[in-house]
Amino acid sequence: MTRRRGFTLIELVVVIIVLGLLAGLVAPQIFGRVSEARDVAAKTQMATLGAALDSYRLDNGTYPTTAQGLKALRENPGASAAPAWRGPYLRKDVPADPWGRPWVYASPGVRNPNGFDLMTFGRDGKAGGSGEDADLIGQ
Repeated sequence: MTRRRGFTLIELVVVIIVLGLLAGLVAPQIFGRVSEARDVAAKTQMATLGAALDSYRLDNGTYPTTAQGLKALRENPGASAAPAWRGPYLRKDVPADPWGRPWVYASPGVRNPNGFDLMTFGRDGKAGGSGEDADLIGQ
């Protein structure tokens, strides 16, 4: 009499059910960390951009205007706009926010009229919201 090796259908079904239960318990924990990581990345990028903007202001006496935008950190906006420009103030091009959209920059700022406003609208790309959709405002 020969003996067959392998798994029975019942054993396979039990393993699939166990794997499904584990995935159901672990997946929400992992996906919750993704939104936290994006928030941390946004805050870190805002701090880096804020430091570059402060360096620009130290050299030129003022922050780049809203029209010049963050692009002035990489490219000289011209002798009349930035007479003492010593950039580039960033090693690489200005990154998009963690959700892939451009940063919202205004100088003078609405919230900070003597400086600048730097923000991202979060995951939904709209003003307001909560959780991962919340706006993150720097400076």
